[in-house]
Amino acid sequence: MEITINPSQIQGQVRIPTSKSHTIRALLIATLAQGSSHIHHPLVSADTLSCLNICRQMGAAIQEKPDEWLVSGMGSELQLPDNVLDAGNSGTTLYLACGSAALLPGWSVLTGDEQVRRRPVDQLLRALNDLGAQAFSTRGNGCAPLVIKGCLKGGKTSIRCPASQYLSCLLINTPLAEGDTEIEVTELNEKPYVRMTMDWLDSQNIQYEHDNMQRFFIKGNQTYKEFTRAIPGDFSSATFFLCAAAVTGNKLELLGLDMNDSQGDKAVVSMLERLGCQVGIKDQVLVIQGKELTAQELDLNNTPDALPALAVTACYAQGTTRLVNVPQARLKETDRIKVMCAELKKMGARVEELPAGMVIHESKLKGARVESHQDHRVAMALAIAALGADGPTTINNAECVAITFPDFFKLLESINEA
Repeated sequence: MEITINPSQIQGQVRIPTSKSHTIRALLIATLAQGSSHIHHPLVSADTLSCLNICRQMGAAIQEKPDEWLVSGMGSELQLPDNVLDAGNSGTTLYLACGSAALLPGWSVLTGDEQVRRRPVDQLLRALNDLGAQAFSTRGNGCAPLVIKGCLKGGKTSIRCPASQYLSCLLINTPLAEGDTEIEVTELNEKPYVRMTMDWLDSQNIQYEHDNMQRFFIKGNQTYKEFTRAIPGDFSSATFFLCAAAVTGNKLELLGLDMNDSQGDKAVVSMLERLGCQVGIKDQVLVIQGKELTAQELDLNNTPDALPALAVTACYAQGTTRLVNVPQARLKETDRIKVMCAELKKMGARVEELPAGMVIHESKLKGARVESHQDHRVAMALAIAALGADGPTTINNAECVAITFPDFFKLLESINEA
């Protein structure tokens, strides 16, 4: 699908869809729990539906009601899937479900689409093997397809986490291991996402200890219990509308966000304030007013998903912006550093790749034909770039936004003042 975006002004209110990261954690924990859990306001997207289908294959009965999912969990009676577990484009689902497969007494096969099959899992596989499971990559390259057999027994492991989901996988699943688990974390990116996982464990009264996220001790033989929980708005999705206000210099009101939530991408709000935007909270509505932007150096280690949108925004800032300390951006659905440099150059941007980031000089963007590379965040970022460009921009394969934000273009049109 091609989408053409014309330069335009924007104004109005946007209700931000709910969190993908929270929805996936809710589904997996509800599946591992005993009893029936109620998930209110789940995100309905390709990624979350991939997770839902995997949970069903592990035995959970899931009723999809309007704005609610009712999950009858399996507790200690998880079922061995009778078919391949397909995570689609969802790396989070693949990583977290690896640990659940390691709780099963038989062999499970996990895979995903072409992009997910390029994402490394070797560090996680090694840790699962250390803890009593059997896990390997069928191609021997540390990537999916994966074959995993339980059962997790606990023990000691050391893990390097260029992706935070490796650690979240272990934290969610090792409480159900036969014995206690000790984890040494030698590298950890995206710490707020681990904090999100820990918040879920805390809500379940799971017993664990940690030393500044560098060492964890998790008691084994624990159980999850049924819960009722509403999913908050997604700051990763909100980033594109926050940046739309910054790029156009306009005012937007964003509904559905909780500034007290643990999502890492809420830091984008303060980053945009540093760039020059005016931001406030009024009656639980996040209000952003775009202003003249001034270049900054932004550390994105905790917020890698924000790189595409912030790279676009930096083109409109006076001076030279540096996006740094985000090597994991090269390990997402695409190499987002490389891809964003290539696509922004098509629009006339002066940008440079760094090994772990980007340098973006103030640029006058012009409309162009650009490629999403089947990456939802790249497609949405390029749509935001187009709002301030000179002339229309056409985005190829724009349908990929359905991975996390099916209504993105509809909402963008709703605030378009042309």
